[in-house]
Amino acid sequence: MSKTIIASLALFTALAGASAASAQTPETAIVRHANTPPGLILQGVTVPAGAEMLYLSGQLAAPINPASKTPPAQLTIADFGDTKTQTISVFTKIKTILAAQGYAMSDIIKLTIFVAGDPKLGGKMDFAGMNDAFKMFFGTAENPNTVARSTVQVAALAGPAFLVEIEATAAK
Repeated sequence: MSKTIIASLALFTALAGASAASAQTPETAIVRHANTPPGLILQGVTVPAGAEMLYLSGQLAAPINPASKTPPAQLTIADFGDTKTQTISVFTKIKTILAAQGYAMSDIIKLTIFVAGDPKLGGKMDFAGMNDAFKMFFGTAENPNTVARSTVQVAALAGPAFLVEIEATAAK
């Protein structure tokens, strides 16, 4: 065989393999296991071998006013907002990070959410506020998927102004 035919066959084989690898079959699809009865979060997720995974470090909220001249060490909870506001900020940041890596919110399979106690709630976490923000990003028309999730109240986060930190795992 000539070198041209061999090269053409090699290219065809590689392209066919890449095409087959990118098409998900029932054996290679990510399976989201719903709770019974169905709930806000999943019971679990099965990720097949060979799936591409992205693990995001914990993300914190951005200040409500990014143009603020207040030194970072002097920012307060009021500068970042309540639990719901901070959760929205964090999910917005995660959405941007995912997009930069070629992922979408619908690719998230697992979240770990750390919530600090809110002084306005006697040191208890605002679980309802966090869930209200969660529902803006999951189980929506834009993203009908939900995720496996753990939510934990912690004594404190990286700074006293932070009420929420979220780690995300995505797969496709």
